[in-house]
Amino acid sequence: MPADLDTPFRRIALIGKPDAPRIGELVPLIYRHLTARGLAVTVDADCAEQLLAPLPSSALDRLGREADLAVVVGGDGTLLSAARAMADHRVPLVGVNLGRLGFLVDISPDEVFARLDQILAGQYHSEERQLLRAKILCQGEVIHERTAVNDVVVRSSNATRMIEIVTHIDGSFFNCQRSDGLIVSTPTGSTAYALSGGGPILYPTLKAIVLVPINPHTLSNRPVVISADSVVDVTFRPSRQFAAQMACDSFAIPDVKVHDTIRIATDPQPFRMLHPGDHDFFQILRAKLNWSGGYPNETPC
Repeated sequence: MPADLDTPFRRIALIGKPDAPRIGELVPLIYRHLTARGLAVTVDADCAEQLLAPLPSSALDRLGREADLAVVVGGDGTLLSAARAMADHRVPLVGVNLGRLGFLVDISPDEVFARLDQILAGQYHSEERQLLRAKILCQGEVIHERTAVNDVVVRSSNATRMIEIVTHIDGSFFNCQRSDGLIVSTPTGSTAYALSGGGPILYPTLKAIVLVPINPHTLSNRPVVISADSVVDVTFRPSRQFAAQMACDSFAIPDVKVHDTIRIATDPQPFRMLHPGDHDFFQILRAKLNWSGGYPNETPC
């Protein structure tokens, strides 16, 4: 591919998980590959500190303001952090998998250079995926606010005690449940914690929200899929030993009080992902979840 590459992605943010295996080897190789094509590449500061050779670096927020494309090297957790940071700046993300499962980071290190060249040449599949925005309100005032790519989890912070959660959807009473907690998930997060809780797998670009109870005391309490336009309000029934917390993509806010309201809705700003042109979500499901790889014209399993 020529150095005077005709691509809209001229400024690249290279974001890596600092303690990932092979990160010290792969990030400099990707940096050299992209700069050889005449592109301006900047490494995020946290990753750059772990590299043996110094590379141009900048803080994540500044990268979001200046980059045309973010190449994320690590696992799904690394991409979740990058997605939250880049969403407001509308910077698309490409994921290179150094983790284990990798639903979001779908480019293998062995093919990273060829795949990046394809994307830079315009051979890619683009997806817009929704974020959730969670707010903790105390007497109507917002005291905490955070976005989530995968899920917002409201749960008991006492491992031996359930909590009583009251849920309203668009102002209408939905249910009251005694359980270990509630997962409110995006379609992207439907293959994460929500899946472990028995929730359905949603195609990642669907406009929907999934509510999945965590170990409900009533066995008939099942996961529910609602519109992405819905607003979910979570409150609590008081108890003598109430203890609860909220977590957005595993980032915990521990000081939830019994009279607080947690309001969860789709963030107006989605984030954008780019995949290689032959990206196939269903093939990823078969590979990652160890489903049958057979085709219709083959012998049934």
